[in-house]
Amino acid sequence: MAAHRTLRYQIVDVFTERQLEGNALAVFADSAGLDDRLMQRIARELNLSETVFVLPATRPDCVAKLRIFTPFQELPFAGHPTVGTSFVLLQNGVVPPLVDRFTLEEGVGPVPIRVDTGDRPLIWLTTPAIDEGPVFDRAACAAAVGLDPGDLLNVAPRILSAGNPTLFIAVDDAAAVDRASASLGDWRSLSKTYAEPFCIFVFTPTSEGAYSRMFAPAYGIAEDPATGSSTGPLAAYMIRHRLVSGAPGTRFVSEQGTHMGRRSLLYVLLRGECGADGIEVGGHVTPLIDATMRLTDA
Repeated sequence: MAAHRTLRYQIVDVFTERQLEGNALAVFADSAGLDDRLMQRIARELNLSETVFVLPATRPDCVAKLRIFTPFQELPFAGHPTVGTSFVLLQNGVVPPLVDRFTLEEGVGPVPIRVDTGDRPLIWLTTPAIDEGPVFDRAACAAAVGLDPGDLLNVAPRILSAGNPTLFIAVDDAAAVDRASASLGDWRSLSKTYAEPFCIFVFTPTSEGAYSRMFAPAYGIAEDPATGSSTGPLAAYMIRHRLVSGAPGTRFVSEQGTHMGRRSLLYVLLRGECGADGIEVGGHVTPLIDATMRLTDA
């Protein structure tokens, strides 16, 4: 007789206060007993940008351990899974409702969480340490995303990483952002100077902060509606090139996903001069689906 296992999971929309916008996330709140291969197969089946499997923490300072999978691979850190899972843990009572600070265990290590409590809590993560990678040729980057070199601002495209390497390409205006596109071939045309897979983040400065799109063909993601792991590095890149103030307490918003019909608002807060005491990325989370997955082992 075949054995059955039923897994409960939730789908939430992250970085939005509206259902069917933002970045959808599946969270399996009890993943004990699932092996790596099954986690990856489930993530591929659901085919969202990321799926999170929650396990007991192995560190005493963390409330839970998160394993984060795209349809094709596991990630050491990702922003919308961190924010979305924090909301689910609060909703499910794993984190008491009045607790406004806790820590999650991820592949990059402990990730601090801060919550502006209320009817619609705003959940903030502290971006892990940001590493700087190589500078890329402006003309090559323009060609790779289907733009003219004249569409780019006069700042050097560069890879920065807080766990997921991201190539930042600054362009003149929102129209240029909306014209951009990227494919696996485009990624390969840029990847000769950098060994790891990386995301391609095209943005323009705005009065509110930034208008952005992110392409991740190397991860099997044609376009990501909201990329929290890249937004802290985006802030660092914008500060370096004086595209946003680096004063302590500076707040701004990166609007992402609008072009693909999944408008997302990612809030940024600088702690200390130029974010020296931390760059926080925050957003709202909107619940959408409570579901079960029934697995049969023949």
